[in-house]
Amino acid sequence: MTNSINQRLFLDIHAIQTVPPSNINRDDTGSPKTAQYGGVTRARVSSQSWKRAIRKYFYDKGDTQNIGIRSCDIVKYIAKKIVDNDNSISVEDAITLVEKTLNAAKLSTKDQKLKALFFISNNQADKFAQACLDKKTDKTELQEILKTDTSIDIALFGRMLADDPSLNEDASSQVAHAISTHAIESEFDFYTAVDDLAPEDNAGAGMLGTLEYDSSTLYRYANIALHDFYKQLGDKEEVIDAVKLFVEAFVKSMPTGKINSFANQTLPQAVVVSLRSDRPINLVSAFEEPVKSENGYVDKSIQKLFAEYVKYEKILDKPIFTDYLLLDDTLEVKSIGKSTQNLDELLSDLKESINVNL
Repeated sequence: MTNSINQRLFLDIHAIQTVPPSNINRDDTGSPKTAQYGGVTRARVSSQSWKRAIRKYFYDKGDTQNIGIRSCDIVKYIAKKIVDNDNSISVEDAITLVEKTLNAAKLSTKDQKLKALFFISNNQADKFAQACLDKKTDKTELQEILKTDTSIDIALFGRMLADDPSLNEDASSQVAHAISTHAIESEFDFYTAVDDLAPEDNAGAGMLGTLEYDSSTLYRYANIALHDFYKQLGDKEEVIDAVKLFVEAFVKSMPTGKINSFANQTLPQAVVVSLRSDRPINLVSAFEEPVKSENGYVDKSIQKLFAEYVKYEKILDKPIFTDYLLLDDTLEVKSIGKSTQNLDELLSDLKESINVNL
């Protein structure tokens, strides 16, 4: 395979990760989210929750020049850039100028805020701030600024604007809801808080409450259509760096729901990364029959994942590339690719393969 932006190339990422008692992702009643799959109740962590954690990892570890901001407060965000560039302009005048220019680009505002969340890259915001200073009012020109120089998170996760669909950006990545490989039952923690200044003869608690939680071994999955991602960013080196950051963030990030209460700071016990030329494949079918065990779910879940991977060779083309990382490298699994010693080795191999095949 040679360098061709027209070639279809998909990245698949699979992970098995055990999580202790926790409430990572809550529903509207405060209960941990769940899903019915294979006839039983599973623990679930929504894709939105983990995508937010991945974007937060981008902020902390990535190049902030190519990371986006999603907010209704875009008016003040761009106004601050104007004032930073030209301190002769007051904040109030900058806000008025930005609001007028955004309206010219057909982005609706009210009370100095956009009416809906909008995703904008740092580079787009810089250029739009200059357009405000230049008093540009042409809709086509202003929207072109908002369509080019896309940040990696906008390209990966997409952008939707009901006011003007022409500003929408298709996501090149898909992130599945993580679900447990086995059935779960939620439990409740009854807790009390002591009032440190309560009288000595007061035997009561300062506060009482209950907190719902569960524990699980999760199957996690995401993919990237690398050929689309390449078209969005337009630079192979930037694509490769972004993909490496995405895989690293997928492995190392953790949603922060109730994390101070449970300290559920875990990492995956298994990671599998593949490049495919035909289509991506979510291997959750490995767990349609829930894992049953009285001595742990992790090893059995990893073995089922690897066995399912091999089954799909009956339908799909052979992957161009597969590397995997097991924390327990003595575990016996089906042969599916190269076993790596650490994440750095996996990312290095992935970089080399993308460079050859994209």
